[in-house]
Amino acid sequence: MGSHSKRFFLGRCALSPALIQECFAEDTAHPLAWNPHTPAHAVARLARHPETKVREMVAARPDLQPDLSAALRADPDEGVRMRARLRPFSRSWAEYWAIHAVIGHGPDCTCPITEPAEEPSPEWFAACAAAAEPVLRRVAAMWPGLAADLAETLARDEDEEVRIRLACYHPLAPPQLLLDVFVTRPAHRPHLRTLPAFPRSGLAHLIGHPDPEVRALAAIDPGLPEPPVDDPDESVRRAAAANPSLAPEFLEALLADPRTAEGAAANPSLPVPRMHALLDHCLNSAATPAATAGDRGQTST
Repeated sequence: MGSHSKRFFLGRCALSPALIQECFAEDTAHPLAWNPHTPAHAVARLARHPETKVREMVAARPDLQPDLSAALRADPDEGVRMRARLRPFSRSWAEYWAIHAVIGHGPDCTCPITEPAEEPSPEWFAACAAAAEPVLRRVAAMWPGLAADLAETLARDEDEEVRIRLACYHPLAPPQLLLDVFVTRPAHRPHLRTLPAFPRSGLAHLIGHPDPEVRALAAIDPGLPEPPVDDPDESVRRAAAANPSLAPEFLEALLADPRTAEGAAANPSLPVPRMHALLDHCLNSAATPAATAGDRGQTST
């Protein structure tokens, strides 16, 4: 059995007393910390395990006995104590895993979210949204079914990770929050730009931002009086040249400039006849080298 398969087996399946004892003897008992079938005597032993990560995984178990929960709330490690404080919100294994999915990932995490086999109730997520622990509010922010009034409250949460998770996962996250996270957290930019609520206008205040990717976003704002086609960064010039506010006559100058031609060719304001002319030119340019190569082949034959 491979290491991954063994870890899954030990963490999910009911195990014999002999196998449990063997795991402790061989120091492979870590997966037992999150196995719902682990017997109480083994859980008690894991709660005193020397490795912090093992005690963390035990601390929020739904079946943890009160005396062990109290002991772990006084653990020397803050991570263990924090998980033990979450114990009242971890009354089922679905709740346990919903909390675990958030802990330890950080504000720039882009891990894919897998569909859980079982999901906590809407009432549980609502309770998490009002909880004092930031971790629980982060859990709530990631649930797309969270009510609009709770999502609005979390959009103003004092914890940055709550706001980031709401922006990335909740369909009612306000546009201004999406923009704020885009500016401050580059890791999330590709995803945020795909969201329907992501703002496409009102971005003029970002045109002087030191980050070229932020300036490029601002450069596409159709409300800009003068898109920055002379920006020192190529991506900003290309975005500015594609701005639909540019007049067709101005686009001709941009098409003639190699620095802005690509963006100008993609500009939706480009007149249709000019688009066809550009396409014909590209097709003819591609066909000419092919024909020349064919002529050379016939000559050599």
